[in-house]
Amino acid sequence: MAWGKDRIQLDNGMYADAQAPEIISASRSTDIPSFYADWFFARLKKGYSAWTNPFNGVKSYVSYGKTRFIVFWSKNPEKLIPHLDYLKERGINCYIQYTLNDYDDEHLEKGVPKISERIQTFKALVDKLGKGHVIWRFDPLLLTDTIDIELLLKKIEGIADQLVGYTEKLVFSFADILAYKKVKANLEASHINYREWSIPEMDEFAARLSHLNKKWGFTIATCGEKIDLDKYGIAHNRCVDDDLMIRIAWNDPVLMKFLGVEIHEKEYGLFGEDSIPEDAIVIDEGHYAVKKKNNKDKGQRQFCGCIISKDIGEYNTCPHLCEYCYANSSKEAAIRNWQMHKNNPDSDTITGK
Repeated sequence: MAWGKDRIQLDNGMYADAQAPEIISASRSTDIPSFYADWFFARLKKGYSAWTNPFNGVKSYVSYGKTRFIVFWSKNPEKLIPHLDYLKERGINCYIQYTLNDYDDEHLEKGVPKISERIQTFKALVDKLGKGHVIWRFDPLLLTDTIDIELLLKKIEGIADQLVGYTEKLVFSFADILAYKKVKANLEASHINYREWSIPEMDEFAARLSHLNKKWGFTIATCGEKIDLDKYGIAHNRCVDDDLMIRIAWNDPVLMKFLGVEIHEKEYGLFGEDSIPEDAIVIDEGHYAVKKKNNKDKGQRQFCGCIISKDIGEYNTCPHLCEYCYANSSKEAAIRNWQMHKNNPDSDTITGK
């Protein structure tokens, strides 16, 4: 599906056509909340930003004139907190895909704070936004010569025990290294002895995680995985999720119309029973929603369940410098672009170009 268009005035006074998406992803390509929060909210106030297509290098513009919902992705979204009131003022809803891994001892994520600090940030965001607005990701699950299934489960358990009452969901993925040339190259450049997951190992991990989850009661889901783990109560996730958007923003008629959603009041029979369609989304005690169209993003990976959104990030711009990064061709490229941004933070692009 094509987004609508807006005619925008650029910083230099010229005019240009821009995509005008209702749903923004910020971002799969870089950590906007951690490093570019001030830039993003400045651009949101100006009404547009520029985006460079990673495949052909063509620069285009994204208008925020019709934006109704933002999905943030981050490993350290603390810097989002002071900006969240502005979203409320604008009538823009959001949730956060918060990647909260514990690779502290292995030094695989040297650019993020200690796990204890990141857990406190998670809780602060939930206190600000409400439960359900912050989704915990342990992503990716990486096997190396020092990390095995036993250790990964121990790491997850250590975080999960502290997040009970703060999150409803845990999303994970198995590191698929050979499928991503950047990941393979980055790990090998850092001399990390990784190995691929086997199907029996995935199955064992899922079974044991499901058993641990009896004490947490989380919804557990995989991100972009082919393997079916339904027998363990583990679903295929939809990270840009219209069901969650509906539960959060059901009283936004503009967004509901875009998503093809009808909101209904529950009707109760003589004996107090309610009758709603089997595929309805329950919102609260008095309302439910029915989707009338499929919003799946056909441009994503085969096993990705996400709905349509416009990602505004750019590759080679994340200075977390995680050893397994899929978004940076090299640490040097990321640092170079981060420095360009700092030299020109008011640019309409993330890189300052």
